[in-house]
Amino acid sequence: MRLLVPLLFTLWLAALAVSDARRRLLPNALTLGGAALALAGRFAAGGLPAVADGAAGGLVCALLLLLPFALGAAGGGDVKMLFAVGCYFGSVASVGVLLYISLCGLMLAAFWALTRRGARRRLAHLARSLLDPRYDRAAGRAALPPHESADSAVPFGLAIAAGAWFALVLPPGGPA
Repeated sequence: MRLLVPLLFTLWLAALAVSDARRRLLPNALTLGGAALALAGRFAAGGLPAVADGAAGGLVCALLLLLPFALGAAGGGDVKMLFAVGCYFGSVASVGVLLYISLCGLMLAAFWALTRRGARRRLAHLARSLLDPRYDRAAGRAALPPHESADSAVPFGLAIAAGAWFALVLPPGGPA
């Protein structure tokens, strides 16, 4: 029984990662359902104090993407998935989990920028906008692919899943 919950959590992370990679979609049934199951499991294990700790962890994690979501740089599914991950780990572990997720996100973004033509074009546009005063920013922006295109958009659910899995396997505060 002790391995069942981490195994189910891993399968949930894998399902969301595959969905985000293939369809750029993190379904509410999985994200919000995962949060509900995490909080239900916390209730079964420790009652209302454990639920409150899980909800606090979810809020801490979701806050990481609140500004990017407001600016249109992150999707709502990413915010909900982070909330569910925080509900699973709780408030104390959330900061360490966010560190793992951020590192995975950085590696994924670097990989995406190196392997996707649209992402490389966006980076080149950003660099020229910052460094070349003669560069026509409006014309450069008009020539970029849309943010939502599969060539440009980074499926951040992959980074969330990888970082959460690393936190599961290598707890941020050391062995439990």
